[in-house]
Amino acid sequence: MKPILLKGHERSITYVNYNYDGDLLFTASKDAVPSVWQASTGERLGTYNGHQGAIWDMDCDRFSKRVLTASADATCKMWWCTSGEEIVSFPHRGPVRGVAWADGSNMFASISDPFMERDAQISVYDVPIGDDPATYSKVPRLEIDLPKEDGVKATNIVFLNCNEALFVTFDDGAVRLYCPTTGEELDAIFPHQKKINRVSFNKDKTMFITASADFTSKLYDVVNLEHLKTYTTERPVNDAVISPTKEHILLGGGQEAMSVTTTSGRVGKFETRFFHLVYEEEFGIVKGHFGPINALACNPDGKSYASGAEDGYIRLHFYDPEYLNMKDPVPEASEGDN
Repeated sequence: MKPILLKGHERSITYVNYNYDGDLLFTASKDAVPSVWQASTGERLGTYNGHQGAIWDMDCDRFSKRVLTASADATCKMWWCTSGEEIVSFPHRGPVRGVAWADGSNMFASISDPFMERDAQISVYDVPIGDDPATYSKVPRLEIDLPKEDGVKATNIVFLNCNEALFVTFDDGAVRLYCPTTGEELDAIFPHQKKINRVSFNKDKTMFITASADFTSKLYDVVNLEHLKTYTTERPVNDAVISPTKEHILLGGGQEAMSVTTTSGRVGKFETRFFHLVYEEEFGIVKGHFGPINALACNPDGKSYASGAEDGYIRLHFYDPEYLNMKDPVPEASEGDN
């Protein structure tokens, strides 16, 4: 597997993801300049210029028309995907940690950190596709305060299918569901003892996987929030994704960034790790980065994946035919033959 090395950011990578069709790759870093690349060649197509702080999250809508970015400069900005032109900027109380489109792309939600005397907040904005962007209100339709007294920060936000709930993860290891209409808390589970760094869903959003600082990644059923599988490592897990075409899980992480300069890449565990979804067994690793992997994304066609790390590089990996044609072993069948 020979990767394409993408160097377009000056600081650590915070986010990588493909659009719905898999032909565009979106990346963000602490350098305040989100970028878009041709997924098949690694060619940089353009940047979205205007933020004054680190970019923590991005989201492209279903038809690759509009892009949202969440920044530490306390704004969430909306852009035209193809031209890179800023459509509107939504001010927040504090640094914006996450952003997500709703199904239908007529509204979006964001999460912001507490700042000074202001609480952390979940915000929902109405941005109908057919309306003139000049008419979009910069005031959220719904605000859900997360009191500082609780001592927790939201880390990720996603709309569930049909916009039935807002799915939010927290740095205390919790997952909470909120009503996107009333703001009422609908449910809560506590999969981890430490911060949930990232959460990813399979394509139809029937399963989700968490990546936590407690060295584990856990697979859950979305409908009843039932715990299905646990994937254990020896280092913090910064991101985890579900393969769209195989029963495989990809984990990325490594030693904490503050200790990277004192440790070699081999000891720091800066590789992408492959686990079998059902059997929870690790069967492969892909090396290359010189710092902890902060972000992972699988192309929807299942033929490639992208990783972004603390070293500022994005590596675009295209699977070999051996992997694409590989059949997973079935332990029960082999045991029965003996």
